[in-house]
Amino acid sequence: MQWRVNIPPVTRVLLALLVAFSVSYQALRLGADADRTTGHYLALIPQWALFTPWVYFTATYSEQNLVTFLIAGATILYGGKYLERAWGSLELGKFILIVTVLPNFLASLVYVLLFALSRNADLALVVIQGSVALQGAFIVAFKQLVPEHTVTILRGAVKIRVKHFPSLFLAANSLSGILLGTDTALVLAWVGFLTSWTYLRFYKKQPDLSSASTGGNQLRGDASETFAFACFWPDAIQGPVAAIADGIYNALVALRICTPFSAADVEIGNEQATARGEGGLPNLLNHDSSRSGRNKQEESERRRALALKALDQRLQAASTNSQSQPTIGQPSASAGAVDTATSGTETVDQN
Repeated sequence: MQWRVNIPPVTRVLLALLVAFSVSYQALRLGADADRTTGHYLALIPQWALFTPWVYFTATYSEQNLVTFLIAGATILYGGKYLERAWGSLELGKFILIVTVLPNFLASLVYVLLFALSRNADLALVVIQGSVALQGAFIVAFKQLVPEHTVTILRGAVKIRVKHFPSLFLAANSLSGILLGTDTALVLAWVGFLTSWTYLRFYKKQPDLSSASTGGNQLRGDASETFAFACFWPDAIQGPVAAIADGIYNALVALRICTPFSAADVEIGNEQATARGEGGLPNLLNHDSSRSGRNKQEESERRRALALKALDQRLQAASTNSQSQPTIGQPSASAGAVDTATSGTETVDQN
């Protein structure tokens, strides 16, 4: 009975939906005819989805076998509990609605477009279901909240830093889709990842943790440098990824689809990221208090190293700009570099 009390309300509802829809899906499938599409009123089939629009939500919680059901249950139990305690029930409910309905709609649109290009009828009748998009969305949220946190599994035999989860998740699903034919999981993983990052980066409202006031100030989005799109990938490819992402972002800004972040927004976002790291958010999977203390110290050291790296990059950029401009009669270039270094040093001191 105690385990029920420890599960927050929204997480409890999601677990109940998972059980109810998965059991109902299996009952419908067992009672169906030889036609594979008969009885699929809970999973998403692109050709029929507009006539059964509720499947854009129910498909996420309609698992087709025991293994995926257990994975979905663990995802909702641990991920839902963590995010609900960090964000609150209302914000988690909004997030869940967005990262279940929108990715399923985008996935069905992908298959409709593929059908239109190839005229392969099987693509219009593919069954889209499962919690893969939700898993990707949760991983992006963990990357935002505790990027430098280290998750230990099997009594410390395996240690993975949270910021590496998204790239590992996408790589695993992409390889599985190509080699094993699980193309629906590949599509759901990517659309879930992109939907979650877009919502958290530009739209989700969050309290101002860096403000000393208690007026309940709200910020929109997360402009921090550690949550930029390029930071989800290994260091070796961050440069090319950043160039492509910046090009798309600048095009969207030019079309007035996105509102550009100001320098103040980025600074506030960085302060928010530091405040989250120092604010004592609940541990992800570690329950040992002594280990938790060591993890927090390690996270603080890594954040300090990242701040020093960002400062070095800013100083190099300022030096390059000053060298490319005439120095005679233009003392402002060197002054700008000094100002940049000063502001960067203050940021490191605050961290």
